[in-house]
Amino acid sequence: MAEETNLEIEETGKSNKKLIVIIIAALLFVIAAVAGYFIFSASDAPIATLDDEVVVSEQTFSSGSSAKLGSALYVAMPRPFVFNVPGSSRDRLVQIKVQLLVRGDVNEETAKKHIPLIEGTLLSVFSMTTADELSTSAGKENLRFTALEKVQAALVSVEGSKVIERVLFTGFVMQ
Repeated sequence: MAEETNLEIEETGKSNKKLIVIIIAALLFVIAAVAGYFIFSASDAPIATLDDEVVVSEQTFSSGSSAKLGSALYVAMPRPFVFNVPGSSRDRLVQIKVQLLVRGDVNEETAKKHIPLIEGTLLSVFSMTTADELSTSAGKENLRFTALEKVQAALVSVEGSKVIERVLFTGFVMQ
């Protein structure tokens, strides 16, 4: 009897192994079918690239600015802006990391040359806001647009051109 039960246990072990192999084979077949579907169903239509957006952006940028057009370059401010803002319940500490979008090497060099002017202008704009305004996404966008306008105005008075196309907040922390 002991031998018979031993045989039965071995037979169920072999059937479990066969079942596992069948399940793995079925999964591989399904994965291959899904991959084949995605490969062969891909559209031949051209993919929209950033080049198309750059052309549109250059057209709109050139109509209202005297800055020279070129490839998009980013100028990072050397350190984040840290400042206090008043709030309805209490004052808050804000940290904003800023990068500037410029077009062309000439504008990049001009922006780097005037970083102290840009930092001072941004800090004065940031200090005029409140915590309640910064707690909403609309308030952050409004601050970004105001910062862009003030920086462009400061650079026009010094350089005679706007130089900066966009002010980007790459980090935003409010405590």
